Amino acid sequence: MGADDKTRAAAFGQIRQFWDPVLKEESRPVEVDDELRKLVDRMIKIMHAADGVGLAAPQIGVLRKVIVFQLDKQEYVLINPEITLRSEETITDAEGCLSLASLAVDVERAKQVKAEGEDLEGNHQVLELEGLNARILQHEIDHLEGLMIVNRTTREQRKDLIARLRQMRFPGED
Repeated sequence: MGADDKTRAAAFGQIRQFWDPVLKEESRPVEVDDELRKLVDRMIKIMHAADGVGLAAPQIGVLRKVIVFQLDKQEYVLINPEITLRSEETITDAEGCLSLASLAVDVERAKQVKAEGEDLEGNHQVLELEGLNARILQHEIDHLEGLMIVNRTTREQRKDLIARLRQMRFPGED
């Protein structure tokens, strides 16, 4: 196992996987402080090591409303995020999740969203995103509500995904 493989395996060892009940729970609001900044730093490192584009605090076992994500090679942090507007127009596309290893399913999402929250300095933030960037944001905010892509796909895809999960070893497992 090469250094990159070991780093990725170590990152996945910290990411809660599908069967973990914490992923089905709703997160609680959080206030910005030094402990939160340390959590965000850890989340960003894990996200990059796992080759992800986003990570929500529940995915590492912390039930707080914190997400980190990367849009167009720029990192973002959103504390207590809320989607305040969704377009009526939707797009269905394949979507994966770090808590589901390499598996993906088709998920219907709003094409455009507006989300609000705070940054690490406690400043109010407003993001208006579309396409893939809107999908990433919606995906991560779902985690804060105890939802995963299996909750957003068709019954047939959900059954197939769960069957495949039962047969898998996840990265980071011994």
